[in-house]
Amino acid sequence: MRWRLPAALAVLMVLLTGCGPSFPGLRLRVAAGSVGGVYHDLAAPLATAWAGELGIEQPAVLATQGSRDNLNRVLSGSADVAFVAADLAADAAAAHPGKLAALARIHDDYLHVVVREDSPYTSVGMLKGHPIAVGSPESGVEYIADRVLQVAGLKGISPVTPLGLEASLAALRDRKIDALFWSGGLPTPLITQYNREIGLRLLDLSALMPGMQRFSTVYGTATIPGSTYDQPGPVTTLVVPNFLVVPTSMPADVAEALTKGLYDARPQLAAVNRAALSIDVHPGIETEPLPLHPGALAYYRAEKV
Repeated sequence: MRWRLPAALAVLMVLLTGCGPSFPGLRLRVAAGSVGGVYHDLAAPLATAWAGELGIEQPAVLATQGSRDNLNRVLSGSADVAFVAADLAADAAAAHPGKLAALARIHDDYLHVVVREDSPYTSVGMLKGHPIAVGSPESGVEYIADRVLQVAGLKGISPVTPLGLEASLAALRDRKIDALFWSGGLPTPLITQYNREIGLRLLDLSALMPGMQRFSTVYGTATIPGSTYDQPGPVTTLVVPNFLVVPTSMPADVAEALTKGLYDARPQLAAVNRAALSIDVHPGIETEPLPLHPGALAYYRAEKV
């Protein structure tokens, strides 16, 4: 990233123009997850909104393997903003103290364990010995799937394949696997698409939730309504928050402008995916155990949150 002009010069520009802050030399790279996922859906309109609001070149939206990959890119300096699941963010913050900060808590991800509608499986335990796709390598999906399989007693017993969402759905369609894991917002467009094509069913995770919550306090219990994917009824599953993560080295005024731009862009984001309807300043400050960036904190204080 090339950071902004010196603060004194930028302030002078604002006074001369009467406009908001401008960052003409700023270039951003946004680590956005796999194509077809909610992260990637939201990243493109957010990048466009930031370009307009900050007066910068269109930020690059990077297709990645998911949360773990996104975190590694921010830590290595190859990305400037990342969509990251809270469980991985918590682990990264502990492993790399003082390196990462959050701009906001955004939407929550719902764990999907998906089987074909015509399959006999009604619980994760019934998948013992059956092939399962567990998300892309280095993704948040793979991370949660490993924990679920441990709690269900299937780790090392059921063969697992690391596949991205679209490849997983194609493998399920072609009967090369019997189930897939996905963690995403509601609805996830590719799951909706394949549900119409071949018929899918979500497995209820009620029995596994106590074990999962022993792994991490960021995990919550939630319901996916039947209407989301035209299911017979609601299913109970795991929910994990998502954060927008930046390096702590990001200048405070850049972080503040990006945070403001996020909330200003909510209508555009919601038009792309309904998961963005949950983006709000009040839950937005709830990023523990990852600290808010001082620039983001300045925005929330100005908004009297």
